[in-house]
Amino acid sequence: MIVGTAGHIDHGKTTLVKALTGVDTDRLPEEKRRGISIALGYAFLDAGDALRIGFVDVPGHERLVHTMLSGATGIDHALLLVAADDGVMPQTREHLALLSLLGIQRGTIALTKCDRVDAAIRVQRREEIRALVAGTSLAQAPVFEVAATAGESVQALREHLIAEAKVLPPREGAGRGFRLAVDRVFSLAGVGTVCTGTAHAGEVAIGDELLLLPPPPGQSPRRARVRSLHAQNEPAARASAGQRVAIGLAGLEKDEVERGQWLAAPAIAQWTDRLDVRLRLWPEEARALRSGLPVHVHVGAEAVTGSVAMLGRFGTAQVAGPHPCPLPQAGEGVSPVAAAEALQPGEEGLVQLVLHRPIGAWAGDRVVLRDASATRALAGGVVLDPQAPARYRRTAQRLAELVALTAASPAQRLAGLLAQAPMGVDLARFAAGQGVAGDARVTLLAAAGASTVVLGADGPAWALGAAQTAQWEGVALARLMRYHEEQPEELGPDLARWRRLAAPRMAEPLWQSLVRRMSSAGQVTISGAAAHLPAHGIQLSALDERLAQKVMPRLRSAGFEGAWARDLAKDAHEPESLVRTTLARLSQRGELFQVVKDLYYAPAAIQELALIARASAVGGDVTAAVFRDRSGLGRKRAIQVLEFFDKVGVLRRVGDAHRLRTDSRLFIDGHEGGGATRVDAVEAA
Repeated sequence: MIVGTAGHIDHGKTTLVKALTGVDTDRLPEEKRRGISIALGYAFLDAGDALRIGFVDVPGHERLVHTMLSGATGIDHALLLVAADDGVMPQTREHLALLSLLGIQRGTIALTKCDRVDAAIRVQRREEIRALVAGTSLAQAPVFEVAATAGESVQALREHLIAEAKVLPPREGAGRGFRLAVDRVFSLAGVGTVCTGTAHAGEVAIGDELLLLPPPPGQSPRRARVRSLHAQNEPAARASAGQRVAIGLAGLEKDEVERGQWLAAPAIAQWTDRLDVRLRLWPEEARALRSGLPVHVHVGAEAVTGSVAMLGRFGTAQVAGPHPCPLPQAGEGVSPVAAAEALQPGEEGLVQLVLHRPIGAWAGDRVVLRDASATRALAGGVVLDPQAPARYRRTAQRLAELVALTAASPAQRLAGLLAQAPMGVDLARFAAGQGVAGDARVTLLAAAGASTVVLGADGPAWALGAAQTAQWEGVALARLMRYHEEQPEELGPDLARWRRLAAPRMAEPLWQSLVRRMSSAGQVTISGAAAHLPAHGIQLSALDERLAQKVMPRLRSAGFEGAWARDLAKDAHEPESLVRTTLARLSQRGELFQVVKDLYYAPAAIQELALIARASAVGGDVTAAVFRDRSGLGRKRAIQVLEFFDKVGVLRRVGDAHRLRTDSRLFIDGHEGGGATRVDAVEAA
């Protein structure tokens, strides 16, 4: 269990921690000289049965509230101190507000310096404390009257905290990627760089690889190997969520790490500058929370400036009682969220936080907002989506998705999200945002019961709910039928165009999966790169069949240069008009490809050229010069082929560049190295 102190400056936090543990957490010379805590201090108490309690001693000075928050975000139990001689003071109130806004439910109150006052003052202070905590998460917390320097009631408080540690529910660790909020970094001779902090999730072992998040702008995350571990101030081979951990790292210099960054398992690595958050405005705040308000945002051990964008407000039924209020249940019909321009004091709603620089954050992380001058706490809540969208953020659809994300577990959130999300769910992004790693991702999908699943290299990559799958199949088939009505002379659109007509915002992998489903069910036929309804096909006449047998060998032998219709007609000793008609029908059937008017290629040549184009990409772009050199084509022909690939979806034209579409598998699947007469384009873009 991690215990965090809270309270006004000079109310005896450090002295009480020393009395409980024997450790003086003021380690800095300036702290010794001034007699106050400036940085976070740590101490540990052996509780028997291999149980160790960690103490995070936070500063009480008003100018160091940001430091207090960096220590409080990972605690399990709050120890709120009120000095008997001073009574409740301004920082007492703010620290209590911060604990409540952080959602810390377990706590104990210590009335300190009781040896300095008489019994009547003690009674008065207890009444003040009960009035202070009424309606907060510490309303039922026991109060201990202590005098740390004299030892009065210290043993009773120690035994109480040990009992609390023994009944503390274990943190969920299975399937979660490890992450630690760095609140201190230093170097040790023979060890190297050491980062300390509270482990928020998962487990880590010596030898594991971790990423430092977020990375510097424009750079990839720095990697480091765990060289040594201390958990709860003892050497360890493994460390887990809920422990104070010191990690010795190989591959990182001290100057490369800053307080507030995260060390995280590669599987859940992410960073963000937009957070969708469930937020409650502190009841004692004087003003409403409105869009555009500048704020300080505290997550983990980090503090960053940003602004508020209001999304919606929960009904009053969801905000009764002390914070944190019960979460509304997803999937119960009408959304309990209504669009709103502001949150009034005590109200709870959905807010997007637009940050001025990226931070690490995951679903379930607690968030505290302070005002622009960082002088008072405004609101607190929990991260729902750490990769919040900039567009369509206030639509009814998006609000319904956010309500689904308030469910208790990642599996429930995914199930609710699949029931709401019309464009499906990016499972890799979702799992990383939820902090889910490894085999737990497959289990997560199985629990959600998705209808359409797209497999990626490391497991499921996309999912689409059953109702949405049926809906989009209906839309796609209806759009294909309309295309046949409008273009009866064509076999059908290529798959990239069909997607643009039917579902332009759908992720490419999901579209490919839908096409495969419809093709397997016999709802559509894929001929080369074209899709058409089974009843709408182009049939070859006997004359077409005869001419095809004469021109196809010549076309295959043409290789990368292709063949012109007039040359094919001349070589076949057939009328050019008849050959043109046959070539057009073969092209519509996907048995050859027309790169430009009257210039045809065999499928094998197009497949090889597509492979060369992909291999020519530099930084994602394919230039005519590089493609020309690799393919051996002339500049004009190279440009013609690249423009053909733009059209069918292998590439995408962006200004003067041909951008490689990494999600397109056109001319990859089914490639045999030559000789094929038809292209399996079910997975075309």
